[in-house]
Amino acid sequence: MIIMLGQKFDANALYNRIVHYYIDKKSYSKEKANAIAQTIVAREMQRRICKNIKCKHSMDEHVRAQETCLVLDCDCRRFVR
Repeated sequence: MIIMLGQKFDANALYNRIVHYYIDKKSYSKEKANAIAQTIVAREMQRRICKNIKCKHSMDEHVRAQETCLVLDCDCRRFVR
Protein backbone atom coordinates (compact mmCIF):
# COMPACT_ATOMS: atom_id res chain seq x y z
CA MET A 1 0.00 0.00 0.00
CA ILE A 2 1.41 3.39 -1.01
CA ILE A 3 0.40 6.48 0.94
CA MET A 4 0.87 9.73 -0.93
CA LEU A 5 1.00 12.97 0.96
CA GLY A 6 0.53 16.33 -0.73
CA GLN A 7 3.14 19.04 -0.74
CA LYS A 8 3.58 20.94 2.48
CA PHE A 9 2.88 24.66 2.46
CA ASP A 10 6.06 26.61 1.75
CA ALA A 11 5.58 30.23 2.81
CA ASN A 12 8.98 31.33 1.46
CA ALA A 13 8.31 29.95 -2.01
CA LEU A 14 4.89 31.64 -2.11
CA TYR A 15 6.38 34.91 -0.86
CA ASN A 16 9.09 34.86 -3.56
CA ARG A 17 6.63 34.05 -6.35
CA ILE A 18 4.32 36.88 -5.29
CA VAL A 19 7.13 39.46 -5.00
CA HIS A 20 8.57 38.55 -8.40
CA TYR A 21 5.13 38.61 -10.00
CA TYR A 22 4.34 42.11 -8.75
CA ILE A 23 7.79 43.48 -9.58
CA ASP A 24 8.17 41.82 -13.01
CA LYS A 25 4.62 41.72 -14.36
CA LYS A 26 2.91 44.63 -12.62
CA SER A 27 5.96 46.96 -12.34
CA TYR A 28 5.29 47.66 -8.65
CA SER A 29 8.05 48.99 -6.43
CA LYS A 30 9.97 46.50 -4.30
CA GLU A 31 8.41 47.88 -1.11
CA LYS A 32 4.85 47.67 -2.45
CA ALA A 33 5.42 44.11 -3.73
CA ASN A 34 6.84 43.08 -0.33
CA ALA A 35 3.84 44.55 1.50
CA ILE A 36 1.41 42.71 -0.77
CA ALA A 37 3.34 39.44 -0.39
CA GLN A 38 3.38 39.72 3.41
CA THR A 39 -0.39 40.23 3.48
CA ILE A 40 -1.08 37.29 1.18
CA VAL A 41 1.29 34.90 2.99
CA ALA A 42 -0.20 35.83 6.39
CA ARG A 43 -3.72 35.17 5.05
CA GLU A 44 -2.70 31.82 3.54
CA MET A 45 -1.00 30.73 6.78
CA GLN A 46 -4.15 31.53 8.76
CA ARG A 47 -6.27 29.68 6.23
CA ARG A 48 -4.19 26.53 6.75
CA ILE A 49 -4.58 26.43 10.56
CA CYS A 50 -7.34 24.34 12.12
CA LYS A 51 -9.90 26.60 13.79
CA ASN A 52 -10.72 23.95 16.42
CA ILE A 53 -9.93 25.65 19.75
CA LYS A 54 -8.23 22.52 21.13
CA CYS A 55 -6.19 21.79 18.00
CA LYS A 56 -4.72 24.83 16.14
CA HIS A 57 -2.45 22.54 14.06
CA SER A 58 -1.78 23.10 10.35
CA MET A 59 -3.64 21.49 7.48
CA ASP A 60 -0.47 19.47 6.77
CA GLU A 61 -0.88 17.75 10.14
CA HIS A 62 -4.34 16.38 9.32
CA VAL A 63 -5.00 13.20 7.34
CA ARG A 64 -5.80 14.14 3.75
CA ALA A 65 -5.83 17.77 4.93
CA GLN A 66 -9.38 17.27 6.22
CA GLU A 67 -9.63 14.41 8.69
CA THR A 68 -8.05 13.30 11.98
CA CYS A 69 -5.12 15.30 13.33
CA LEU A 70 -1.79 13.44 13.10
CA VAL A 71 -0.38 14.94 16.31
CA LEU A 72 -0.40 12.14 18.89
CA ASP A 73 -1.78 14.04 21.87
CA CYS A 74 -4.48 15.91 19.89
CA ASP A 75 -8.12 14.78 19.96
CA CYS A 76 -9.19 16.72 16.84
CA ARG A 77 -11.17 14.45 14.50
CA ARG A 78 -11.88 16.92 11.68
CA PHE A 79 -10.09 19.96 10.20
CA VAL A 80 -12.22 23.00 10.99
CA ARG A 81 -12.04 25.87 8.50
